[in-house]
Amino acid sequence: MAEKDIARDENVAVIGLGRFGGQVADSLLQLGHEVLGVDESAHLVQQWSDKLTHVVQADATDEDALLQVGIKEFSRAVVGIGSDIEASVLTVLTLSELGIREIWAKAVSAKHGRILRSVGAHHVIYPEATMGERVAHLIASRMLDFIEFDDGFAIAKTRAPRQAAGRTLADLALRTKHGITVVGVKTSGTDFQYAAPETVIPEHAELVVAGRTELVQRFAATT
Repeated sequence: MAEKDIARDENVAVIGLGRFGGQVADSLLQLGHEVLGVDESAHLVQQWSDKLTHVVQADATDEDALLQVGIKEFSRAVVGIGSDIEASVLTVLTLSELGIREIWAKAVSAKHGRILRSVGAHHVIYPEATMGERVAHLIASRMLDFIEFDDGFAIAKTRAPRQAAGRTLADLALRTKHGITVVGVKTSGTDFQYAAPETVIPEHAELVVAGRTELVQRFAATT
């Protein structure tokens, strides 16, 4: 890939600077990307003007307006518009027609998501549903954090079983007994340690484990 293309890939346009879009834009900035923020609201544009690389007030459903702000310099775009479904769909359609290579879009419902995909969104995000499901898993179990993938696979942070302190992972044989894989070990004030068979579990340790969702949940319930 040419140097120009690599630099272009580092740039991301975020359209809609509300709670979701603003958080995405800020996080991308922290990760070292150049971010173009676009919103119709003069208030939001002003709010983000000192934080983002470039911020402009524009109607993202207008192809000419997007061309004027240089949208074609961006290979990736995030559409964070949620409350105005028509504007969300038209923005994705406009970006698709302009040839933006990778379009991420926020959806507020399954039907909204299907429409976004049909007009050109490559990735559809359901932030409220995803967060709600994640919180439910945390409430209903003893997990400290939880991420589930589409194929029923999950990664979780959980407390190590009380009887694990001072023993190695090989001795505990958690994969054999529980069907989960320990990815890493962490205790307060220490660096994250990638797991190996000879890793000794300290007292009050936290484990990062991976496996089928139901097995991860069952293991967390034993800790």
